[in-house]
Amino acid sequence: MNKQLRIVFMGTPDFAVASLDILVENGFNVVGVVTAPDKPAGRGLQLQESAVKKYAASKGLPLLQPEKLKNPDFIAQLAALKADLQVVVAFRMLPEIVWNMPPQGTINVHASLLPNYRGAAPINWAIINGEKESGVTTFKLQHEIDTGDILFNDTVTIREDETAGELHDELMLTGARLLLKTVQAIAAGTTKETPQASIAAEDVKHAPKIFKDTCMINWQEPLDKIYNLVRGLSPYPAAWTTLQDKSLKIYKAHKQHAQPSIAPGEFDTDQKTYVRIAAPDGYLYLDEIQLEGKKRMDITAFLRGYRF
Repeated sequence: MNKQLRIVFMGTPDFAVASLDILVENGFNVVGVVTAPDKPAGRGLQLQESAVKKYAASKGLPLLQPEKLKNPDFIAQLAALKADLQVVVAFRMLPEIVWNMPPQGTINVHASLLPNYRGAAPINWAIINGEKESGVTTFKLQHEIDTGDILFNDTVTIREDETAGELHDELMLTGARLLLKTVQAIAAGTTKETPQASIAAEDVKHAPKIFKDTCMINWQEPLDKIYNLVRGLSPYPAAWTTLQDKSLKIYKAHKQHAQPSIAPGEFDTDQKTYVRIAAPDGYLYLDEIQLEGKKRMDITAFLRGYRF
């Protein structure tokens, strides 16, 4: 197998680090890493390095942090790395001059079973929509986002109570293993490409960017749908409602199907052990929350300092 394939890796958050690490640990020739520029964050607006940058620096890998991906200086630096293959994991949209540069093309690791859940938030939407399974797909980049020919995929089961954060961590490791399998196959010349159009159903599900309005709970919806929204947005950006004119983020909850004695959206509590909110067909019990201006806490700690 040709481990001397020259690879440029592009990624930014934690999700991408596992994939970069598996290539490095398996002896592949990563000749450069492209990640986001350092960004001010936190109260002091200190410059924060991306998770991928920290990892690349710890391994002494050549690093590029372009502001603009069409910048001629960046294009020249990228070309000088003479990559045979580019790997993209949780990065940003690439211009054609970038993704079309290496002879073996550019492959992407996407956290869904394509063609379903193309877009920015596949992990969140799979849970919000109550899916029983998810997975990862490796595919070749082409013009339209997340539409390239599929190389490999791998399926994982979504637990009934699983959150987006938990599924993220599982798919991060599954995706890294699938990337290794994909790059090994490319190096050996044994890949088979499957056009998405050949498997695309009419009702392909999408995974658009999530906004604040997406996260607001509508208490007129069925209980299961509300529960899935909470799971699908935990821990970030978190589903929310209002409590006495303040926003209340809900990180963890459990549900009870019943005929509620109060109207949908109304709160009920014993002031000691539980807070529940009515839906048309049951109650959502709050387990871990954060009231505006307060820290995140479990419900018993919250009730020690809050009176309804």
